[in-house]
Amino acid sequence: MTARRIRSGLWSGLAVVIALAWAFPVYWMVNSSLLPNVRLQSTNPSFLPIGGSLDNFTAVFSDPRFGRALATSLAVTLIAVVAAIAIAFLGALAVSRFRFRGRISFVLALLLIQMLPAEGLFIAQYKMMSSVGQLNSVIGLSVLYAAAVIPFTIWMLRGFVAGVPIELEEAAMVDGLSRTRAFLRITFPLLAPGLVASAVYAFLQAWNEFTVALVVMTEEQSRTLPLWLRGFVQASATRETDWGQVMAASALVAVPVIIFFMIVQGRMSSGLVGGAVKG
Repeated sequence: MTARRIRSGLWSGLAVVIALAWAFPVYWMVNSSLLPNVRLQSTNPSFLPIGGSLDNFTAVFSDPRFGRALATSLAVTLIAVVAAIAIAFLGALAVSRFRFRGRISFVLALLLIQMLPAEGLFIAQYKMMSSVGQLNSVIGLSVLYAAAVIPFTIWMLRGFVAGVPIELEEAAMVDGLSRTRAFLRITFPLLAPGLVASAVYAFLQAWNEFTVALVVMTEEQSRTLPLWLRGFVQASATRETDWGQVMAASALVAVPVIIFFMIVQGRMSSGLVGGAVKG
């Protein structure tokens, strides 16, 4: 029993060390954002923001381009996530619940599409968006983002749908429910963790994407946050790189991701438990 406790303690200690190693870059970014550039360039690093201030954040907020980029990124990400989840959910249901000609080929195509390098599609994407007048457009960029994440999202949701026995729906239909009501009351709650996990994946892909936005959003007023951050760093480098402001800008870009994870973290666990007892 003692050896088991020692082994458990060692594994727990190792997990804590790994977690701290993962969290340290985030802490260092936030810590640096609160310090002036003089202290950041000092040979003695400051591990605590003692005597720090919010001046770097004030400088970032004073940039009028930040608000436009934030609004653009929020709009693009929201549209892309909703569209991707809705389409991928229906596709996953079709692949998992129905048998039709070409089903296996369709599933294999989803995997092959993921092997295509994104850079190889830039010219086609640019010409396509230009031909329909959707360059520098929130809708146009959202369509490209949704199309990029839908194949993998279908594959991810397919596993969740396949893991829910269809006999549960059939039993509910025997009890008098219609197929639609049986699906909504029995199957859909069990799929909630998969939908949340897929939404997290789609959100991260759309929020952090840089290269497609760089090709499609060519005008300054249409930039997303990653493009704005690059321009902010370049503007800072023309005089002298103010790493405090750069870290403050990076922290502001990361804040929505952190908030999103804090919201969905509990919902993922509650969805797992709730889906196991419903019906």
